[in-house]
Formats: sequence, structure tokens, C-alpha cells
Amino acid sequence: MIVPAGRHLVPLQGLDPAVAAPLTDAGLTPYHAVRQALPRLVPGTTAVVIGVGGLGHYGLQFIRELSPARIVAVDVSEAKRNLALELGAALAVDPATDDVAEAVRDGDEGAMAVLDFVGSDATLATAAACVGRQGMVVIVGLAGGALTYSFMGMPGEAVVMGSTWGTRNELEEVIALAAAGRLSFHVEQHPLADINDVFHRLEAGEVAGRAVLVP
Repeated sequence: MIVPAGRHLVPLQGLDPAVAAPLTDAGLTPYHAVRQALPRLVPGTTAVVIGVGGLGHYGLQFIRELSPARIVAVDVSEAKRNLALELGAALAVDPATDDVAEAVRDGDEGAMAVLDFVGSDATLATAAACVGRQGMVVIVGLAGGALTYSFMGMPGEAVVMGSTWGTRNELEEVIALAAAGRLSFHVEQHPLADINDVFHRLEAGEVAGRAVLVP
């Protein structure tokens, strides 16, 4: 693609273009969301990542790299829960069989940040059950769910917000983290001719991370 000026580009700093391509969305979007929560993630706090997919597995790593918080991952897929543990989560919970809120609280007041990378009715209900007093729920996923917020229905002074994409400066920060070797890439590369097969695997939830089509 031809662009009118170099200022529209962010240097890759030696990264493989196919590996780095997802960082412009799957990396930048969770990075921006995590940045919203960082002031709350002080030592001794817990952060929850709901959905360890294409965006969530980056979001988990950004929390790991930028904060001292204990990380709890929530996903229905065993493979993705295992991935979360490999990436630094202290605990990976199956919402189909486990009491997520109890696992998150572990005797304290709940999570100071819950990042929902799914955004369904079910995951938002889980987020509300996990968040603690003065905590934050950040909705990143686009599943179209809704969360009822009421004075007595949420912990005191809890905040709910949406987050989407990010800034050019933040993309440079994401690239810098990747170039420094601080991020693990879970990127599948496929020829463009396999596009339909890749879409079917995405629909079935069989892609851990991101798939990149190479012409």
C-alpha cells in the first residue's frame, strides 16, 4: 500500500511483518484497555482477563509486563487456559464448571480490574461478580452483551467503561515491547488461498492467537 508520507508508518524495529501485523489491532486494542486500568493495579491487587483469544492473550501479557498484579484468566477452552498459564497467569478458571468470583476473590475484596475480551451477557455478569470495591470493568469484546449497573448491584465506586483501539504513540510502545522480546507471539501464517478454511477454524474457536494470511 502506498501512503502519502512516512509519518503514517510505525517502524517495525526488525520484527517479521507477518508476525507484527496483528499488533496494530490485536495488540494495540488490549494495550489501550490495560492502560486504563494500570493506576489501580498496585502490588497486592488482582486483574482478571476474560477470554484468552486473539486480543486477550496480548492483554494478559501487557498486564504481566506493566503491573505487579496477580492475573486470573477465564476461558471455556482448556487450550486457552493452558496458554494463559504459560503467559504468566497465576490461575486459569473454567466458567462452565468453576465459581469464577470465588476463585478471583481468594479471600480479598475482588479484582481491581476486569478486562472482558468477549463482551457477552454471560461474561459481563462474570465481570460484575468479580470486580471489587473501587475496581474497574473494561469492556473490549464486541459480543453485544449488556451489564445492568445499579447502586446496590455493584461494589462501591466500581467503574464500567468501554475501550476500543488506541493511539499511534501506544502502537509505538507495543512495537517496542515486542522488539525487546517481552511479548510471546501466537500467530499462524497461511497462504491467502486458504482463507475460507481459516475462517471456518476461527468460527469454531480453533485459532489460539491470530491468523495471518500471506499473499
